[in-house]
Amino acid sequence: MGIDTDAVTDQREPLSRERLLRGAIAVADADGIGALTMRSLAHKVGVKPMTLYHHIANKDEILDSIVDIVFSEIELPTLSSDWRSAIRDRTHSTRAALRRHPWATSMMQSRTKPGPATLRHHDWVIGTFRRAGFSWELTAHAFSLVDAYLYGFALQEQTMPFDTPEQVPEIAEAMMAQISSEAYPHLTGFTVEHVLKPGYDYGKEFGYGFDVVLDALERLITSQD
Repeated sequence: MGIDTDAVTDQREPLSRERLLRGAIAVADADGIGALTMRSLAHKVGVKPMTLYHHIANKDEILDSIVDIVFSEIELPTLSSDWRSAIRDRTHSTRAALRRHPWATSMMQSRTKPGPATLRHHDWVIGTFRRAGFSWELTAHAFSLVDAYLYGFALQEQTMPFDTPEQVPEIAEAMMAQISSEAYPHLTGFTVEHVLKPGYDYGKEFGYGFDVVLDALERLITSQD
């Protein structure tokens, strides 16, 4: 289980490694990973910066640890699940974790000292493909393809000019008011006939695209030598 970062930091609570990491995630969630410094973390947990070093070696150890915590929040289905369902559930759970912690999108694969949750996660993904009959080479292709789609979509989603589907019509209409429908007929038609229709939610594109990825992998596994 991950650390409860929603818990209110109690300044009277003795400083511990868990409380320190909980504070680090809270800072990163609120203001981005760039805002996480030893000074900002010390302020968050109510201690002097030097006190942090009694519990953690340096900032790199903090980053390694909070990335591992995000990995620990990802649900991994039981080994009895079929590979498509298992990979789909794991990937949707990862996307949910990245939406809770947007700063983690660019960091999940960047650490050179992975923690136990990270290692367990990667071993599970590789094992799921292998048990399904993927060769080592095809497992590498599949892992890379799935995560390229996952992290790419997460990054794109995070940089959209809206946070909820309810904001889309107002933003889309404001953008379209600045362009000529005659000069850009296809963009206009796409916006009017699709984006501005009731119930539009860009997030739904994730499931559609991911099924295309899974379909492609299923064709590959049936045709591998």
